[in-house]
Amino acid sequence: MLDIIVIIAVIIALANTNSSMAKRFGLSVKLTMHLNYLLFYHLFFSVFFTWYIMNFGGDSQGYWKFGMEQVIIKGDKTWFSYFGEGTTFILWLCYIPSQIMGLSYVTGNILFGALGFIGIRYLYIMVATLFPMNHKVLNIPLFPTVFYFLNLHFWSAGVGKDTIAFWGIAWFFFALQKYQSRWWQAAVALFFVYLTRPHMGQALISGAGIAILLGSEVKMGYKIVLTSFAFGMAVYLLPSTLEALKIDELSIESLETMSGLRSSGLNSSNVGSGFNLQSYPWPFKLFTYMFRPLFFDAHNIVAFFSSFENALYLWLSFFIYRNWTAEAIRDMPLFIKAGMITFIPVTIAFMGALSNLGIIMRMKNMTMIYFLLFCFFLIAYNKKLRYQRAQEKIRYYQQREEIIAKKAAASERVE
Repeated sequence: MLDIIVIIAVIIALANTNSSMAKRFGLSVKLTMHLNYLLFYHLFFSVFFTWYIMNFGGDSQGYWKFGMEQVIIKGDKTWFSYFGEGTTFILWLCYIPSQIMGLSYVTGNILFGALGFIGIRYLYIMVATLFPMNHKVLNIPLFPTVFYFLNLHFWSAGVGKDTIAFWGIAWFFFALQKYQSRWWQAAVALFFVYLTRPHMGQALISGAGIAILLGSEVKMGYKIVLTSFAFGMAVYLLPSTLEALKIDELSIESLETMSGLRSSGLNSSNVGSGFNLQSYPWPFKLFTYMFRPLFFDAHNIVAFFSSFENALYLWLSFFIYRNWTAEAIRDMPLFIKAGMITFIPVTIAFMGALSNLGIIMRMKNMTMIYFLLFCFFLIAYNKKLRYQRAQEKIRYYQQREEIIAKKAAASERVE
């Protein structure tokens, strides 16, 4: 009974906040309806995620039922005995709803999935309000179509690090877009991201600092204060990040060593979608991380649908050079700048460490959406410029015809 009450309360809360945020940001009726469609679409994936994990296994169920803790807890196992970084933090988040309230695993997935949906909603609203124009591929508009991508929902719909990291990153960038009034939200979001995945928190705060420093929309006074704060936080968090990654120093050699050890553990024969990453040249490692699985190497239904998404990523990436202009980068929303600056080092780190397509799909879900939105914005921005130039030409010729007509009328009166 308690499970039903919690699920209904979550759905009502999300539906009400959909309406209030749509009204606050001036979304059209059509876009508001899509936001509600996305809510129920995402809830479906929470249920599907439950079925998938219960049938094919995964850490998620172990987190919720505390049956696969992966960590050693000394002394009495109380709520705060689980507070820490990584796995222990997820156990800490699950403790009250799972161990005290006794909620079921499917309810846990809906609770975590609600956070995943909130992250999707932050991105949806920023695209709806900050992008200059839409764009179509095969006569299908990119917005809001990209927000129905399977991976965006599946990996953010259940109990686990992926959902919390995705939600925290999206919330952080949403707050960064209006840093003057939402700075406290950015701090809370960073707290969740860092404790879930310390290396992502490190990349996030560093990426935000660089984006603020390079951003033309940020006043110089704010640049100095915010960049100094971001740099200080990055230095402060570095020791615990290195400890979490189990490396002694932040260097290319250390990262390569860590990548080699993790890669060798993931390309063994007992990993269904594994491959020998160490034999790949650097460009193919990058291609594998960003654009695979494609149709020829999809190993299950999730990978098959991911192939369509990856094909679109690959297609849009061909338009970067054509649409790359200084004006587009200058006018790009701050959240995309910060997202891309975060995306680049994370991609470089992961592309050498992950040699399993399933894990690649999970890990890149945190940041790949920002690459897609980066490509989308470049295309939309230059499309807007071309539209404006066409409109200026139309107005020019209209004015010219009006002047000719007036001169002709004046000459007729003289005659």
